[in-house]
Amino acid sequence: MNYQSSTHPAEIAAERFARRVTARLTDGTDELPYDISERLRAARVQALAKRKVVAPVRQTAPAVLTSGNSAVLGWGGEGGSWWRALVSAVPITALLVGLVVINVSQDEKGVNEVAEVDAALLTDDLPPSAYADPGFLQFLKTSANQNH
Repeated sequence: MNYQSSTHPAEIAAERFARRVTARLTDGTDELPYDISERLRAARVQALAKRKVVAPVRQTAPAVLTSGNSAVLGWGGEGGSWWRALVSAVPITALLVGLVVINVSQDEKGVNEVAEVDAALLTDDLPPSAYADPGFLQFLKTSANQNH
């Protein structure tokens, strides 16, 4: 087996698995009729023509690195530029700005709801102390039942 093109252990394992699968599939083709084996051969040729070409990974891409007994996310190369740090900070900054905007919006919505209730209480014919009276709540329940 020739493994010079792929040096990564995962690629080597994938190549071995693929070779075992193709060997198992090829074993049963001797007993098949000619027309079926010919269609299988044509399908194999089409599959090989359409297979994806694996692009080489650049060293500057983020990668999972091992550090002792733990895995850490890093850039794979030695050192890093300020540009990478800035680009990495953009999503975090956008998240924080979004959270602040949501918080301000929710606070404003809550204040508006409280202001509406206060305005309704103050402009009503009844004094606010009437709403705190337990007998008034019973009066509202009985009057609602009589109206229906």
